[in-house]
Amino acid sequence: MWMLVPIAFAGKLLSAFRMQLSYLWSSLVPLLPSLRAAFQLAGTQRGRQQQGRKEAVETRREEEEGIDQPTTPLSVNYHFTRQCNYKCGFCFHTAKTSFVLPLEEAKRGLLLLKEAGMEKINFSGGEPFLHDRGEYLGKLVKFCKDELQLPSVSIVSNGSLIRERWFKSYGEYLDILAISCDSFDEQVNVLIGRGQGKKNHVENLQKLRRWCRDYRVAFKINSVINRFNVEEDMNEQIKALNPLRWKVFQCLIIEGENSGEDALREAERFLISDEEFERFLDRHKEVSCLVPESNQKMKDSYLILDEYMRFLNCRNGRKDPSKSILDVGVEEAIKFSGFDEKMFLKRGGKYVWSKADLKLDW
Repeated sequence: MWMLVPIAFAGKLLSAFRMQLSYLWSSLVPLLPSLRAAFQLAGTQRGRQQQGRKEAVETRREEEEGIDQPTTPLSVNYHFTRQCNYKCGFCFHTAKTSFVLPLEEAKRGLLLLKEAGMEKINFSGGEPFLHDRGEYLGKLVKFCKDELQLPSVSIVSNGSLIRERWFKSYGEYLDILAISCDSFDEQVNVLIGRGQGKKNHVENLQKLRRWCRDYRVAFKINSVINRFNVEEDMNEQIKALNPLRWKVFQCLIIEGENSGEDALREAERFLISDEEFERFLDRHKEVSCLVPESNQKMKDSYLILDEYMRFLNCRNGRKDPSKSILDVGVEEAIKFSGFDEKMFLKRGGKYVWSKADLKLDW
């Protein structure tokens, strides 16, 4: 019996404590939404602070990378001559000078580019086979492949001056030959400015395709879509030629080159709208090798060296030259190139460009 008293007393105490807890809980329940909101707000603010610190670190890193890491000239277009035997009305690199660097100086510049990270060199003009009947070009091609060991050496030409003996001498050192062909109608080529009397541009294209196959050079076609060829259907001819790539450019205006008072060409009459260009692309969408390049994609996405080895900045719609890499080096000159590396990658500027890796059916 003596144990019943403490147990009864303990029960009364527990009952009283439960009543206090119940009262306290009933008082806190109305406050729960406010407390929950307060905790959520504190968590949100803390998250924002952490995100802000993270973004600040990333921004600072990007700025540091932009300052510390120079642009790598992965793919360079070297227009070593402005002279040409054609007179294409829309040409945006016209014959303003006849200057060509001495061979050893050109080689020195190419070595500087290789040391700065260049993997692909594309020789262009003007017409690159015009100077010294292609021997100057051939020596540069051999130097870049044989001595500099560049993964890719390519040429853009109108094809009119190429002879088979050039392939016999230099074909093994060339990865890609791109031939400019804007139409498969010879009369349209004449209107554009690619006509050369009795010579047939289209027939010559067929011959060059055979030589590329015979001498194991990847074959490519470049076409500028303009007022005179925008309605043409090229599906059949392109598929028959089966190039590695068919680069299709929208006609582009460059002040001082094909537009303006001091220009050697007047390209305004060749211009087409974005909509017309898109319709041309849609008409040829079944061509698997088609690589379209609108004006927007072309702008600032090419590293262009002129005949003095100066980078040409096209950001303001004209070609503003940097100082020559021969005088100030690649790292300093490329700062003024206006090159947009992101657009270069977006337009597909980096691709399998070495014939050793292409595994083509020659």
